[in-house]
Amino acid sequence: MRLNRSSTRPLMLVTALMILAALAVLIVSCRDNAGQSSTGAQVAGATEDINAIAEARGLTPTDIANAVKTYTPSGRHDEYYLFASGGQSGQVYVIGLPSMRIIKQIAVFTPEPWQGYGYGEQGTMDVLAQGGTAANGNPLTWGDTHHPALSETGGDYDGQFLFINDKANARLAVIDLRDFETKQLVKNPITLSDHGGTFSTPNTEWIIEGGQYAMPLGFEYSSIANYETDYQGMITFWHFDRDKGRIDPEASFAIELPPYWQDLCDSGKLVSDGWVFCNSINTEMATGGVELGNPPFESGASQNDMDLMHVINLKKAAEVAAAGNTTDINNFPVITLDTAIAEGLLYFIPEPKSPHGVDVTPDGEFIVIAGKLDPHVTVYSFDKIMAAIETGTSDTDQFGVPILDFDAVMEAQVELGLGPLHTQFDNKGYAYTSLFLDSAVARWSLGGSFDELNDDPPWTLVTKTPVQYNIGHLVTAEGDTVSPDGTYLVSMNKWAVDRFMPVGPLLPQNFQLLDISAPGANMPVLYDLPIPDGEPHYAQIIKADKISPWDVYPEVGWNPHTQAVNPDAAKQGEERIVRDGNNVEVYMTAIRSHFTPERVEIREGDHVTWHITNIERALDATHGFTIPAYNIHVSIEPGEAVTFEFDATQNGVFSYYCTEFCSALHLEMMGYMLVEPSDSASAATD
Repeated sequence: MRLNRSSTRPLMLVTALMILAALAVLIVSCRDNAGQSSTGAQVAGATEDINAIAEARGLTPTDIANAVKTYTPSGRHDEYYLFASGGQSGQVYVIGLPSMRIIKQIAVFTPEPWQGYGYGEQGTMDVLAQGGTAANGNPLTWGDTHHPALSETGGDYDGQFLFINDKANARLAVIDLRDFETKQLVKNPITLSDHGGTFSTPNTEWIIEGGQYAMPLGFEYSSIANYETDYQGMITFWHFDRDKGRIDPEASFAIELPPYWQDLCDSGKLVSDGWVFCNSINTEMATGGVELGNPPFESGASQNDMDLMHVINLKKAAEVAAAGNTTDINNFPVITLDTAIAEGLLYFIPEPKSPHGVDVTPDGEFIVIAGKLDPHVTVYSFDKIMAAIETGTSDTDQFGVPILDFDAVMEAQVELGLGPLHTQFDNKGYAYTSLFLDSAVARWSLGGSFDELNDDPPWTLVTKTPVQYNIGHLVTAEGDTVSPDGTYLVSMNKWAVDRFMPVGPLLPQNFQLLDISAPGANMPVLYDLPIPDGEPHYAQIIKADKISPWDVYPEVGWNPHTQAVNPDAAKQGEERIVRDGNNVEVYMTAIRSHFTPERVEIREGDHVTWHITNIERALDATHGFTIPAYNIHVSIEPGEAVTFEFDATQNGVFSYYCTEFCSALHLEMMGYMLVEPSDSASAATD
């Protein structure tokens, strides 16, 4: 008898469930402390239980298979870390793969209360202050994080540092992955916003920050009527001192570019090491003004059939900057456009209109461009680019930048679909491109040295997997390195629409996990993860075993901002309160379940410097500390020493307490700060 589709579905479900149940019981039996084997009755019982659950919840065999692929039991760690930008939250998300569990939010550009970032602790206050002030003189307390980059050694992620930019304010951050904390913010002194940052060179000598919207470098006013003469683009190369774990602004420089809108960049690797590639939009130099009857930006900046990819000789540019062949803008060295042209630092290549992604293949041989308004990805050959530069060209843009012949440097074009944006790579000779308008991820085959890694013809679309909805960036496991893994892909979708429970008009973004481990057309979606805090833009995935974070700080009294013991840290047995005129210094320790001292008596008008050391050495034994009304909160991890300062402007009785639940007597971990009124203090003195 021939079975119809409706009759085969229950059979398929039961078969899949029996297999999965048997596998689960087999795993359990292997871990059985008594060493006894599971029986057929146990397998049958598990199958019946799972079958009943699946039927009740309407789960398909595919649902169950996906669950098995992603389920990570509590206590078992994930295979990968995913570091994702936090968008308008100004932070970074840390997500485990394949579980898709959000593990941590790293505080970067925005005060974050749980970690006490920006709420009094001197180190974090100093870091935030590095990021500059707003036009009104107030500190910048928000950011729009876009493109995280992991530090690299030899073109591979090394798990030491993470960098990320703030598009809204043209800032960069350095995060130390020993303790997952932000150590430095750097404000770009020549521009107010960026987009194409951060990107690391293969050995992390340079962190690349591309601009976005052209403006007069140095922020000075000029009428928009002077756009072509007074407005410029830019790219900044920040030198990273790995020993210090900090960007060194004194050894950094920028290059002036024409007033196009530079978008994303990527660093060359292996054969193309020493070169940088950036795409651009608005080569039309549209200036908007719909209120005056002018074409709007979205159409005015999309007229040309081709925009211009920037090809930059970073190695030579660094030599030019080191020789002092620069001009200072806001005390920052800038290689002028004329110098960049004269020294052969900058070349242009036509690229399909309105490109977004520019991505270098793992061998460094090809550069992939995705044009938002072109259904193709365009692949350029680095060897051909070098040959074209050697041959020379008489074609230039209106600013005199040499333009290489498109046909001479183009290797292939692959038609993928509507709205291609960004490309990543795997270890099987495939590339993956996000298709914003198609709401899909395209897998296509590479040529050249990658041709032998799979059975698909080179430069060919292999398959497309629908995602929900309107994917922006995507990321594969170690997909930006010389040796990508090719196990997982995360689709970073801008819209969630109907994927999650209704939460009002403001919906989360949707991260979807895809399994790309099998070649060919099989590339299923495994999991949906709502991101409820800001709009993430990009991410990077690194093998978990490449990162070695500290469980506790190396020594008691540790200052995370110097990564050394703080000589002023409070020590156990030496807790005290020291007064010098109106300056009061408190030395306090914290351990389950008390602070020492438990009473701090000061006077109204005193300037208070308060040191607290968490003397715990146990894993996860974190304490918090807060003083009501004074807007102070700190998180003190095991071994950490923190310092905060404030003026005792309000008299009264203030109960400070531990904010991190630490023991059965957590509620008793408190004390009193008593601020004596200034009039009674004066009377007592008299």
